[in-house]
Amino acid sequence: MSLGDQLAHQTRRHFLSRCGIGLGGMALASMSQAGKPQMKQAGAQGPLAPKNPHHLPKAKQVIYLFMAGGPSQLELLDYKPVLQTYNGKAIPESYLEGKRFAFMDSSFKDRSTLLGTRRSFQQHGQCGMWVSDLLPHTAGIVDECSFLRTCKTNLFNHAPAKLFMNTGSGQFGRPSMGSWAGYGLGSACQDLPGFVVLQSGPRGPRGGAVNWGSGFLPTVYQGVPLRGQGEPILNLTNPEGISSPEQRSVIDMVKEMNLKRLIETGDPEISTRIEAYEMAFKMQSSAPDLIDLSDESQETLDLYGVESNSSTFARNCLLARRLVERGVRFIQLYHTNWDSHGGPGENLQGDFERVCRQIDQPCAALVKDLKRRGLLDDTLVVWGGEFGRTPMGENRSTTGRNHHIDAFTMWFAGGGTKPGNIVGETDELGFDAISDPAHTHDIHATILDLMGLDHERLTYRFQGRDFRLTDVHGELIQKIYA
Repeated sequence: MSLGDQLAHQTRRHFLSRCGIGLGGMALASMSQAGKPQMKQAGAQGPLAPKNPHHLPKAKQVIYLFMAGGPSQLELLDYKPVLQTYNGKAIPESYLEGKRFAFMDSSFKDRSTLLGTRRSFQQHGQCGMWVSDLLPHTAGIVDECSFLRTCKTNLFNHAPAKLFMNTGSGQFGRPSMGSWAGYGLGSACQDLPGFVVLQSGPRGPRGGAVNWGSGFLPTVYQGVPLRGQGEPILNLTNPEGISSPEQRSVIDMVKEMNLKRLIETGDPEISTRIEAYEMAFKMQSSAPDLIDLSDESQETLDLYGVESNSSTFARNCLLARRLVERGVRFIQLYHTNWDSHGGPGENLQGDFERVCRQIDQPCAALVKDLKRRGLLDDTLVVWGGEFGRTPMGENRSTTGRNHHIDAFTMWFAGGGTKPGNIVGETDELGFDAISDPAHTHDIHATILDLMGLDHERLTYRFQGRDFRLTDVHGELIQKIYA
């Protein structure tokens, strides 16, 4: 062995002993995965290289604002004056026949009565959308949005319902929508992941990382959580005394060994490992630059309501715009806690008002900011939770509402959706759709279609079956299209 080879070998051993080849959570997470299906070996450009869509896309990127916990549409965006009239009355039996709820006693055995909202509603914009006093900033962007008031889903408990809204199934192991988007389209961004997750609120969403997991798809397509302050990903920076050339030498060495193994086995997870190391190396400069807001004007910070370096929803909305500017394909923001049963931390008065204040201004600012920068036409913004809330009250220490899967509201902006648009109507109590019902599978099919992907053609063979995000369901919601 030459002296140069000996020095290189010593450098590699020194690096490995100091940081365990730890180039950030992405690399470590990818190495922990096993037992994934085989697929064709990735091309020379890598598994995240941009791919042609099935048809001309209306949206190149998606920002999904996920309100984890099930926001009450009856307090926010679905005005029901008749419900006010029947406040305190028992709901007719016909409404409850054959229905199931998360807490059965509160809806059947100890029947809750109908609950009118305490909020005041007004019509706003040219479209005349009814919005409550809890969302004054959202009221200012109604003419940029398509409101879908008749969303439906299948599962009424939080973790499986979140999983269903993100993956199209309540079962573990299915790919999330962001993963499907990466698998179908690749990524236009070379130094950040194609699918990024940002979180805020008192805790993470129930179900955790499976909500943005890649399931049986190669793990290169999974969502990558970024922190809004400090190190964007833990262990991303080099240990003291390790230079960039030293690190590059180790990455190249590991890449050579992985490529040899990839040729021998064809295992796509080896491609994922290679991609993860390369991405982590690039992110050592791109990720800190992303979260550094020093180049943002005070006017922009004030627009979003960013007041500190903490991982607030406002800061994450601004980061979402910056991620769009950098070409990231799918960005998902989770904010908790919207679970409003009544009781400590979950009542429809102070607690609900607080969480509404946390998201109202940033959501409106994001739409306004994207529009003024010419980004809204190509960016689809989606707002909603995993389900809605019942018209009946739920009596705990204070009054709240139970989980409800038959009618809830979502809104969309940009990305080929029709501005100033209201789709769907619920009955006079807000219990069920009487026109234009839109199931979760329909919502998924529509989002993929706006991105240029045919949900029936976007499939992946696993265990002898062709799987897709929408399973065997899904119809396009044509009324929200521009």
